[in-house]
Amino acid sequence: MSEIFSSKQRYELWLRIELTVCEGWADLGEIPRSVLERLRQARVDPEHIARLEERVGHDVVAFLDSLADSVGSEDARYLHRGLTSSDVLDTALGLQLVQAADILLKDVDRLSSVIRRRAIEERDTLMAGRTHGIHAEPVSFGFVLAGWLDELDRDRQRLVTTREDIRVGKLSGAVGTHATVDPRVEESSLKKLGLRVAPVTTQVIARDRHAAYLTTLAVLAGGLEKFATDIRHLQRSEVSEVREPFGAEQKGSSAMPHKRNPVLSERICGLARVVRGYAQTSLENQALWQERDISHSSAERIIFPDACTLLDYMLQLMAEILEGLTIDRERMRANLYRSGGVVFSQRVLLALVQKGMSRQDAYRVVQRAALSALDGGQDFKLVVGQTPEVRERLTADELAELFDPAFYLRHLDVTFERLGIEQPVASPSPARGGGQGGGR
Repeated sequence: MSEIFSSKQRYELWLRIELTVCEGWADLGEIPRSVLERLRQARVDPEHIARLEERVGHDVVAFLDSLADSVGSEDARYLHRGLTSSDVLDTALGLQLVQAADILLKDVDRLSSVIRRRAIEERDTLMAGRTHGIHAEPVSFGFVLAGWLDELDRDRQRLVTTREDIRVGKLSGAVGTHATVDPRVEESSLKKLGLRVAPVTTQVIARDRHAAYLTTLAVLAGGLEKFATDIRHLQRSEVSEVREPFGAEQKGSSAMPHKRNPVLSERICGLARVVRGYAQTSLENQALWQERDISHSSAERIIFPDACTLLDYMLQLMAEILEGLTIDRERMRANLYRSGGVVFSQRVLLALVQKGMSRQDAYRVVQRAALSALDGGQDFKLVVGQTPEVRERLTADELAELFDPAFYLRHLDVTFERLGIEQPVASPSPARGGGQGGGR
């Protein structure tokens, strides 16, 4: 990713664009073929260009002057024919962003593969589902991971879409009217470069495309932050259901030797904020004065290389976290029952309604029993089973059946099939608990 945005690679792309345009002019008979062959011998010299830019204060002019020194001024006069700097800059940026998207798509595919595998492994690993940080109803860790995978699939599609949206160039001259560049040259050149023609441009390609690209990266980074935040919560001492990879000689604190902190997930959360900040800048770059100004240019030299490189790193880091994530299944199951079984309250509510109680009355009975169990540290099943309204309507066996955690995982096959996740040949028994999984 760093190479894509390096100075040398940028200049190589500029040269490629200039030579492709010359080929277009040669096809129209405007440039001698013999000159074209000599121009193809041109080589970029980043250090020479940098020295020239210090003098002339213009990167493209310095680039062209350096090429003139390379091939001779007589042949160099055919370079940049009819073009403006933004023709080269924006077309090169389009090529860079397509290449960057290709790397990010590979990263996403690797992470998806890891999540998919771990979702299958933990398909029936029972744990507490939480809303507002409070126990809600039982879920499985595999189900949680399936949700991550679904979101990542959407992120991938957004990235594919924005890759196509940014896969455009412009070779239309100073204000985009083709007054100095034959449209046929633009069309043939961009086709050779693998880009589409931006139908209408000013001196620059409209920055809504670039804003869409960076906001797509920000949404993807936000998804990684969501996953990382879940891991951070699950690694808290009071929860302790998962643990990030931790090296044999790694230290968590300079003062407290016992510390094993979720620093990798915290790193992802911090970097996601940076990517979002870059996305905000890209949105502010949309409004330029008339046919162009360069208020966007300085910012883009930072936000695109940084955002793409950061996200590349974040995707790889998240894959490594999930590869080495230790999962304490026994702790997950213990935590589920730490609230005394109130996670099964809705099933009791629905059973009472089924037996003829109004929903309002059933809710009042179950809520009172659940809060009493929570406040007194009691078993909810015992408390609710002793209420007259429940004893009148539910047998002991019927009540016990309502506290079977396997009930909550009975439709997991549907979720996994919707995601195209293949089921294991020999699936573990439902609602399993105990033991630990993980490791590289």
